[in-house]
Parts: sequence; C-alpha cells; structure tokens
Amino acid sequence: MNPIELVSQAFTAHVVAQYSLTPEQSAGIIVTLNTDESKKDFGDLSSQVALALAKVLGKAPRAIAQELAAFKHELVERIEIAGPGFLNFFLTRHALGQLAGQLLTQKEKFFKPEQLKTEKINIEFVSANPTGPLHLGHGRGGIIGDVLGNVLRFLGHQVTKEYYINDAGSQLQKLGHSLKVRCQQLVGHEATLAEDGYQGEYLIELAKECVKTFGTEVVSKPEEFFSEYGKEQLLAQIKTTLSHYGIHFDVWFSERSLHTDGSVEKELTKLMEAGHLYEKEGALWFKSTEFGDDKDRVLRKANGELTYVASDIGYLENKMERGFDQLIMILGQDHHSYVVRLKGLAQAMGYNPDRLTIILYQLVTLKASGAVLRMSKRTGTMVTLQDILDTVGTDVARFFYLNRKADAHLDFDVDLALKKTEENPVYYLQYAYVRTRSIMAKAQEAGLSYSPEDCANITTEEAIILKKIAALKDLLFNISKNHQTHLLTYYLLELAHTYHAYYSAHRIIDMENVPQSRARLLVTSLVQDTVGMVLELLGVSRPEKM
Repeated sequence: MNPIELVSQAFTAHVVAQYSLTPEQSAGIIVTLNTDESKKDFGDLSSQVALALAKVLGKAPRAIAQELAAFKHELVERIEIAGPGFLNFFLTRHALGQLAGQLLTQKEKFFKPEQLKTEKINIEFVSANPTGPLHLGHGRGGIIGDVLGNVLRFLGHQVTKEYYINDAGSQLQKLGHSLKVRCQQLVGHEATLAEDGYQGEYLIELAKECVKTFGTEVVSKPEEFFSEYGKEQLLAQIKTTLSHYGIHFDVWFSERSLHTDGSVEKELTKLMEAGHLYEKEGALWFKSTEFGDDKDRVLRKANGELTYVASDIGYLENKMERGFDQLIMILGQDHHSYVVRLKGLAQAMGYNPDRLTIILYQLVTLKASGAVLRMSKRTGTMVTLQDILDTVGTDVARFFYLNRKADAHLDFDVDLALKKTEENPVYYLQYAYVRTRSIMAKAQEAGLSYSPEDCANITTEEAIILKKIAALKDLLFNISKNHQTHLLTYYLLELAHTYHAYYSAHRIIDMENVPQSRARLLVTSLVQDTVGMVLELLGVSRPEKM
C-alpha cells in the first residue's frame, strides 16, 4: 500500500471510530489526491467529509473539521482547515520519498490492484459488415475497444478481443448482386445496379480483380459465388486495415456458423418453450416489450428469413457457454435500440443482464481545410479508415479517435493532425517521452546516475509530478469499471504538461548540486516509464528521438 492509500485508509478509520458511523454513513468519507499545481497551497490530499457529515451529526461543518484536524499520522506533516470545513492534508518529505521509492522499485506493479477479482471478459468491437472497407466512423469504435481491452489485461483480467463477422443475411446477398453487376459491366454486358445496391468505387476495383482472376466467364456464376468472393476479399482488406491501425483480434467469429451448427434454432426452441416467443401473421416474434423494449421484435419473417435478432440469440448463448463473466459490446450510436433489446434477450435466456455492457459512441466528423467531408458507402463518397491512416499515420489516428468521450460527437481535424508542433497533442506528449530519454542519456554521458537511496532527497518541488504519476493507479481501475477510455489521453497530456513545466522551472542536471540532480533524475526516469507505459496502453509508439 502506498503512502497516499495509507493516509486515506487511516483517516477513514479514524472518522468512523470518532463518530461510530454505519457503513452507509462512512460512504461519505472521500479523500481526494490533489494533482493540480495551481492548488498546491491546498495540500496533497483533501476531504470534504466535514460537509458530508454535517447533517448526519447535526453539527456545523467547521466544528467537525476542527475535531478531525486533530488526526495524527506519521506521513502527515499538518492538516489545515479551509472555507466552511474543507480539510487539507500536507504530506511529509518522508512520505514523498517513500512514494518515489515504491514507484521506482515496483514499476508497473505499483499501478495494479493489490487484490483483484480477475474476470474473463469478452470485448466485441468494430464488427463491420464485410460488404465494404472500414470507413471513418469505424476507427472510433475500434480504438475504444482496443484500449479498453489493453487496460483490462494490464490490470490482470483475461480478455478476449472479438470481431463478429456478419456473413449471413440480406447484406451479403446485396453484395453478391452488386459485384456481379460490376463484373458484367466490365466485360461489356448490359447490367443495371439495383437502386439499393452498393455503389462504391471499391466494388469496381474488386470486380476488376475478380475478372482478372477468373476470366470473363466468371459472369456466368451465380450471385452466391460473388457474395462469397466479395466477402472474403473485403474481409481481408478489413483485417489489413485493422493491422495497420494496431488492432489485432483474438477471435473472428462467423455469424453464419450459428446457423449451420443449429445454434440459432436451438435457442429459438428454448425461448418458445419458455413462453417468450409467439407467432403472428406468419412471423415469429420475441416478447421484448416484456423486458422494457418499445416494441416486440421479429425473429423470423413470414418468408422464413431469420433476422439479426435471431442471430443475436445464438451469439449471446455462445459467449455465455464460453464462460465469460462480462460481455462488452461497442456499437455506434445508431444501435441505441439494441441496448434494451439485447439485455432483454439475455434475461429471457436466463442470464443476468448486468453481465452485458453496451458502449455507444457518437458519430465522427472529418474536417479538412475548414470544410466538413460527407460520406456514404452506397453512393461511393466514402472516406475509409485506411485513408485516415495513410494521411495522418497510426499514432495520430489512434490518439485523435480516442481523445473525446464516447458519447460526445468527435471532430477529426486533419489539419491539426498533420502538424508537427506542440499544437498537435500526439507530438506534444511524444516529445515529453523523448525529452526524458534525452535527459537520461545526457546524465549518463556526464557519469551521473541515481539509486533508491536518492528518494530521500525528493522535495515538495517534485511532489506534483509524483502525485500525478500515482494518480494513474486509481484512473486505470476506474476505467475498468466505467469504460471511459478517453480519460487516459487526458491523463497523459496532463502528465506531459506537468513535466514540461517542471523542466522549464528546474535544472535537472547540475553538477554543482549532485544530490539534487540525482533526485531529479530519479523523478525524470519515473516520468519516462509512466509516459512510455501509457503510450503502450494507447497503442501509440514511443519514439527515441524527434
């Protein structure tokens, strides 16, 4: 347990004992770590517990604060009361040195919970239909899922990153028709693309490859051939793009397999026997309104065609049978109706719906030269994810896609992404990493090094950096619970800013004051390790020089 946790735990126990609080009442005891340089006069830790307990105890907050200010701990230098009853804790230099020592010796272990109930977690994301290349919007769901998986694995959970291949249903049939028409047109046949067919330029290129590979006779093949050929080729393109994006899935799951192995029909039978389905006008319906949905959902149409919802039933059961404790799905905002529907299905199938979490992300707008670019897969005016990667690179793409809360609209500014200045957040934070490496290299050239003993020379000047680094532990744990992966980008930018400011205000290598330099080198190495670790979680490269 680190000094911050020791003080927080001891103070909480003191408050509970002082006022004989119940577990419910003690929930109001919150000790906050102060990592804001502009508020350094308010101490290293703070608590509003006096205000929270005022009503419970029937006392004025200031009076409670005065009583609690008598709290003593070997790692606390003093406690000050501010305002109506805020408590500000100032840690001792020994506490700061102890914190630095733990960060130095424990490395990544410092940021992992001492006691963690590990879970088997499935994260399904991207899962775009293999009917075209990944477009601009897919990049956002991809990075949210990938980084969330990285964080959960880092903390010790068993994580499976999964891509659900929609290789069954009408969309593939439409792909087969569209591709065959394009092939027919290429060889001189008169053929017209259906109004709702896929119009994109990518299909013309795919048709050229198809004719080149199989010859002009290929146009005599049935549409099923073109559906399968198109799916395989486009899926290969999707995998290539994702690889360029730094995303690698553990499982590529075929929707079609759920139909061929009888899984869907088996689950439909079970739901029918349980009374959750009914037939109406020749179609089979799920009573989803009984589980909070706005209307019942068709599982099998009157013509016998199964819907996506039917496949969802088989897929849910398959995941549950694989023993996952948590199922996380990351979907675009246009799938908002799926949340209640899928949770209702899980409940009808006898599972706790809380085991299923659906993260919805908002749309992405691409801006270049001040103009907004529009796109549509069917009309062919599409900006692909590969286009983005080719233009700005993987590092910038990953960071820009993640640097906003999932449920907020994201503007992807290409002009900013292409800048090689500190205006570009990726350049700014990578420069912080390069700067620390450069300082450590210069120190080595000067014959200057550090050891754990130098933690004793840590001063309050380094406190803000140490606290900012230590704050990552709680942040990672909170992300594992609230899934707000964008907070990691915010954190990294704040840490980079904190160190850049520290570097500007202090001379790191000073041969006239070796003890001080050794302590500052130690802190610099901690920043380098932490920035490097977070960049790895984000899937952003760690350059050696810039």
